[in-house]
Amino acid sequence: MLFRMLYDEKLAQASYFIGCQRTGEALVIDPERDVQRYLDLAAKEGLRLTAIAETHIHADFLSGARELAEKTNACLYFSDAGNAGWKYFWLDKKNGGGEYAHQLLKEGDRFKVGMIELQAVHTPGHTPEHLSFLVTDRGGGANAAMGILTGDFVFVGDVGRPDLLETAAGQTGQAQESAAVLYHSLQRFEALPDYLQVWPGHGSGSFCGKALGSVLQSTVGYEKLFNASLSASRKGPEAFVEDILEGQLEPPYYFGRMKHENKFGPALLGALPQPREMSLREVRHADKARAAIIDTRPWKIFCEGHLPGALHLPLTNDFPTLAGSYIQPEQKIYLVISHERVHEAVTDLIRVGLDHIAGYLTPESLEEAARARQLVALEEISAENLQQRLQQNQVQVLDVRSAFEFELGHLPGALNIAHTRLLPRVHEIPRALPLAVHCQKANRSPAAAALLAHHDFQVYHLAGGLRSWHAAGYETVS
Repeated sequence: MLFRMLYDEKLAQASYFIGCQRTGEALVIDPERDVQRYLDLAAKEGLRLTAIAETHIHADFLSGARELAEKTNACLYFSDAGNAGWKYFWLDKKNGGGEYAHQLLKEGDRFKVGMIELQAVHTPGHTPEHLSFLVTDRGGGANAAMGILTGDFVFVGDVGRPDLLETAAGQTGQAQESAAVLYHSLQRFEALPDYLQVWPGHGSGSFCGKALGSVLQSTVGYEKLFNASLSASRKGPEAFVEDILEGQLEPPYYFGRMKHENKFGPALLGALPQPREMSLREVRHADKARAAIIDTRPWKIFCEGHLPGALHLPLTNDFPTLAGSYIQPEQKIYLVISHERVHEAVTDLIRVGLDHIAGYLTPESLEEAARARQLVALEEISAENLQQRLQQNQVQVLDVRSAFEFELGHLPGALNIAHTRLLPRVHEIPRALPLAVHCQKANRSPAAAALLAHHDFQVYHLAGGLRSWHAAGYETVS
């Protein structure tokens, strides 16, 4: 058996490639949309993709299962274990007409890829239809599973959050009910043999849990010993529900859109967008209401001068999450980026369903605009300056940390909206005073400040974040 993890560092998402060398067949589990890497791996190993499986309808990225099925005619193995609202509604919408080859799975159903057998285990809680897969290498003579692909059920150190049906998909009142369902699923995990390897769908940095480990694989036995959420489940269902729901971060705004598109059918790409280098004039005259300018340059340089309305989204691990949260899928996107990083940015954007990437400018192209005084600045202020402005009632503070962090301590009179939930709530923010925007250590608030400036707020950014406020000796309230 050939086994490979393909890991997306920015979305902290794991796809798995499993091949049977004896028959030359291969399977991909939970693929992302840039599917060429799976095809390249299959070609390198002399295998052909015959199967594609998903653990559940994803919220944090746009699935590549449909794209991959179009290119390979592989059979899709999807869950049929959820209720009526948690089915796949695109399996009969093959490009050009007809159905995709597919098999719908319920608890205990099995399928084979060559001599490798996968058995579906219904593990609801994170989502109602969620499946895990026990993997047995029959070609190697095994009569028991080697490991379990847990998707967003059990991670290293944590379990999948059960509140997304409510906080991301908008199903009011579902968080506690889903948490109770997850509790019962975990009792099944406790009954698994300790030697089984655990192959989860995410690692540290994912919004699909609150305390995921940086190690990407584990065993059932190790998780029984050291997984904090599993330990909480042993205190009983009520204690577990309270523990698992406490401290969950607000999910990024785009999660609801991903759920919808993955359920009704991700748009087909065919190939990655190939944005062209554009002139400054072309980008400057783009319709601000229908376009998004993504400036990837460092924050200090952005503050000194950027194109009016530009968003500040550097190519860090947060890039796809923030782009998905700050940009609508119908908007045309213009990048301010170096030549050599265009492909990276395009890949990140299409993974969250942002496909209309019209073109890009290099940072050097902005020098002309700077000379012509066509750039705008964004002002940073110190904690001392902010304190003076507050005393004179000259500013409104906007704290873009999570609600959980805000409750622990915040500036007096501050408003709170998490940075990944700003776009749908911009209309809630008063415009009577300029905004002073901050987070804990000025790593989330720069992007938020630029987004608010894009929406015509007068914005100041607190240099150093709340840490600088504390360092200056000023108090917070809780």
